[in-house]
Amino acid sequence: MTFGGWEKFNTAAFWMIKLAYINLLWILFTIGGLVIFGLFPATVAMFTVVRKWMRKENNFKIFPAFWTVFRTDFIKSNGHGLLFIIVGYILYYDFTFLQLNDGKLSYLLPVLIFILISYAVTLLFFFPVFVHFDLKFFQYIKQSFLVAITSPIETILSAVSIVLLYFVITLLPGIIPLFSGSLLAIAMTWTSFRAFRKIEHRKGLT
Repeated sequence: MTFGGWEKFNTAAFWMIKLAYINLLWILFTIGGLVIFGLFPATVAMFTVVRKWMRKENNFKIFPAFWTVFRTDFIKSNGHGLLFIIVGYILYYDFTFLQLNDGKLSYLLPVLIFILISYAVTLLFFFPVFVHFDLKFFQYIKQSFLVAITSPIETILSAVSIVLLYFVITLLPGIIPLFSGSLLAIAMTWTSFRAFRKIEHRKGLT
């Protein structure tokens, strides 16, 4: 192997270790928060670290950065998590209720589908928006939805990333503890940066 090839191999191996490490932290802190209270803070912390990498801010230690965000945003991120869980449960209940009524309330189906799509695309961009902007509680929800509907290509790319990762995991389930969350965070952060730049360009900020 040539010197250049060896250097590229070392760089790739280094990044794989970093991605595996942040993924393990994400899983451990999610479990440590009893899953329901750990998922959103751990995911916010993971996206924060990934955002730093994408912005080429590599001069920091991963664990202290992860722990600081997990601790400081624990309550706020869980507030959003609770909101998403409640809305998701209501949507699940509504769709189940429609199925049990044998199509008698089928006229409500288009409305529920629209709400479900709005819910999904808002959640799709929530974490990138949360770690990128400093907003008030409900403004994070509003901004996530606006980014999604004004950036259809990036929304599709994000959705495709999730689908592709799902198929990769079904084929290689062994990567779940190593790369499942971190790879998705990389893809979502990259697409969200594209969306943010387009929005800033339209506003004349760049």
